[in-house]
Amino acid sequence: MAAEGLWDLTISTPVGRIDAVIELARQAGVLTGAAHGAGEHVPLDDITLDGDRLTWNQAITKPLRLNLAFAITIDGDTLTGTSRAGRLPASKVIGRRRAVPTAADDRA
Repeated sequence: MAAEGLWDLTISTPVGRIDAVIELARQAGVLTGAAHGAGEHVPLDDITLDGDRLTWNQAITKPLRLNLAFAITIDGDTLTGTSRAGRLPASKVIGRRRAVPTAADDRA
């Protein structure tokens, strides 16, 4: 299952909805990534893709300072799963892969 690309995420948390963008790429055969949202750009750590299951950790400082653990299932260009911050309840995560522009898009 290919995970590479830009993903628009929505995380439903107890303090409200958070929109973010996850960027995943392969560098020297290793999956790497970063998250953009709430005015932050943070690296993704411990990224693991096992079949259609994607997991990673990241630290954020907005809206609160938290260490998050994501557990996601990829199904084509959509993803669903959870994000958990320590002992807090899991937050629902949904996402959609952004379409890759083609040369035909540039001519339109």
